[in-house]
Amino acid sequence: MHLLFATSIVPDGALASGYEIANAAIIDALRRAGVRVTVIGFNWPGKPAVDPENTIVLGAIDVRTESASPRQKLAWVAKAMLTGLTFASVKLRVVSDADVRAAIERAGPFDGYVLNSVQFAGAFEGLFGDRPSIFVAHNVEHRSAEENAAAAGSALQRWLFRREARLLEVMEERLCRAARFVFTLAEEDRAALGVASDDRSAVLPLVTRAEAPTKKGPRRIDCDAALIGTWTWQPNRIGLDWFLTKVVPHLRPDFRIRIAGNMPSGVASAHPGVQFVGRVPDAQAFVRGGAVIPLISTAGSGVQLKTIETFELGLPSVATGRSLRGIGYQPQNCVVTDDPVAFASALEAAAADVRDVDGSAFHGRQVRALDAAIGLGLEKLDVRQEVAA
Repeated sequence: MHLLFATSIVPDGALASGYEIANAAIIDALRRAGVRVTVIGFNWPGKPAVDPENTIVLGAIDVRTESASPRQKLAWVAKAMLTGLTFASVKLRVVSDADVRAAIERAGPFDGYVLNSVQFAGAFEGLFGDRPSIFVAHNVEHRSAEENAAAAGSALQRWLFRREARLLEVMEERLCRAARFVFTLAEEDRAALGVASDDRSAVLPLVTRAEAPTKKGPRRIDCDAALIGTWTWQPNRIGLDWFLTKVVPHLRPDFRIRIAGNMPSGVASAHPGVQFVGRVPDAQAFVRGGAVIPLISTAGSGVQLKTIETFELGLPSVATGRSLRGIGYQPQNCVVTDDPVAFASALEAAAADVRDVDGSAFHGRQVRALDAAIGLGLEKLDVRQEVAA
């Protein structure tokens, strides 16, 4: 079976975000199942595709809102209003339908599409009806947009997010209805998208690496707590704001917290132990330097890849209930609480008595469950069975 994996940004091998980590895990699982996968989409400027022989690149674009100029942001909003597309999808409309159709034809004979999230599929929705499709819902995007609207700091932002939510809800319903099968990354997302039946969907348990992490001996602890993330993504920003305003004030003054990743403007903390360190060269080495990992999701849907990575590495953690969505497992060294005072207390206790565990069993269980779920979806898509019948 040959499938065309249609996505906004093609893999470049960097795995710099949860979205890219999830994509790599899904593509690897498809290929383990014997599927020939050709990826189509855009690349980041200066970051070529990691697998050029099996990738069709439509061009280089930077879709990050936080780094765009005011003129570019205004152009995106205006184009979204004129076209009726979502803000996220309109950023990809730098090529025409004809350009994308010609690129699809260059893929050669193929059996179906894997429509990876709503951004690319929504930007070029009319092009994918000629073959059966699987839809991969990384999140319930309209729910995330509603939460973003509630947390927005201005009336204009609230209006834009509410518009996005309305359009996304309709788009997600269309994509799910048209798909032969839907993959979600969390169990609760199946019902939220109206595809809770086992004949219509399955959850993809993810991993953050192809092989289970190997033990590297005793860790060097550089700080009490380490956090890393794409904080400019609004659901992550909501969780970070909760952590800094609700949890951190209850930590003792000498508790050392290092926060890595691209930071939006306006994020700060009066706590003397909080340090914002920006981008780090080795994300895994950074988190391994924390005595305990705070898992602080309070918004969004889908699965938290940072939770999966923490469990794979066997690191101690304190997690909100939302951080464990999509994961039916809690290691012995993970404390779960949504109470800020209890969260702070658990962080201090874990940092004072560091207890790592072996995460290889968790990784193996995730891979087996991921491969089983992929198999279910491919059975629904397998057009060869239809031809034989």
